[in-house]
Amino acid sequence: MIKRFSFLLVSLMLVILVSCSSNDSSDSGMDGSAGANKEKAAIGNEIGVVERNDVSKDTGDSASPEENKQTGKDAAKQKARMVIHEAELHVRVKDFAKAQQSIETKAKQYGGFIVESTVSRDEERMSGVVKIRVPAAQFEKFLHEAEKEAAEVIERVVRGDDVTEDYVDLESRLKSKRAVEARLLEFMKGAEKTEDLLKISSDLATVQEEIEQLIGKMNYLKDRASLSTITLNMYETKIVVAGVKPEDLNTWERTKKQFLSSINIVLSGLSGFIVFFFGNLPVLLGLAATGFVLYISIRKLFKNKS
Repeated sequence: MIKRFSFLLVSLMLVILVSCSSNDSSDSGMDGSAGANKEKAAIGNEIGVVERNDVSKDTGDSASPEENKQTGKDAAKQKARMVIHEAELHVRVKDFAKAQQSIETKAKQYGGFIVESTVSRDEERMSGVVKIRVPAAQFEKFLHEAEKEAAEVIERVVRGDDVTEDYVDLESRLKSKRAVEARLLEFMKGAEKTEDLLKISSDLATVQEEIEQLIGKMNYLKDRASLSTITLNMYETKIVVAGVKPEDLNTWERTKKQFLSSINIVLSGLSGFIVFFFGNLPVLLGLAATGFVLYISIRKLFKNKS
């Protein structure tokens, strides 16, 4: 009896131990997977926090859209103005070739260069378009020099586009993306799992591509603002006088030609008369005979009356 009771007690203890070990192993597995998910979520949350913090530093977390816009304008006022200057001139010149050469020379003197140059000509007119880029500081001076080359200014258009606010906005966005890039690089150094490395690498590539795009836009605005563009349309109208051809000055040949032409006209008229006379001779003789008979009869009639 005692042996049976001891056996049952030992069996019950073994069952309890097995149950406890299985629960511990499942709890540890769930803790491991939960930890991995928490790590991934932490990376994403850290990236979002970095972007929000950088944006809040520039514009303020509690600022309204109107206040954010006003903040951007204030920052633009504090920064040196960035204005894109462009001009287009339509002018009439006395000597197109001379005016074009002078414009190209002056462009080099003012530190500029020719972007495009086209020339077209016909019998009565010569025209062309010259596009020049000069430093923004020399824009007004070069524009006045270009007008001096014209005999008449037909049209003058000057434009200015202030892009300071756009440039400040691009700078703020670039600063934010730089901070995100730095944080992703830190995460990559500390990542241990291949899955995390791949995820961070993908996010890092996206951020770096956005950084390159922002830098490209900023460089474009810098280039447009630092170098002004002037498009010069020039026209030259020529008075065409008909020239004397060499063959028009050959007097002797022209005299012989006219003399022979006159003889040909006389011979042609004489030939026509001979053809008409002899060709119609029977008719002419008949008419002559009829006329003679009538003449004799009328004459006799007048004599008898008298």
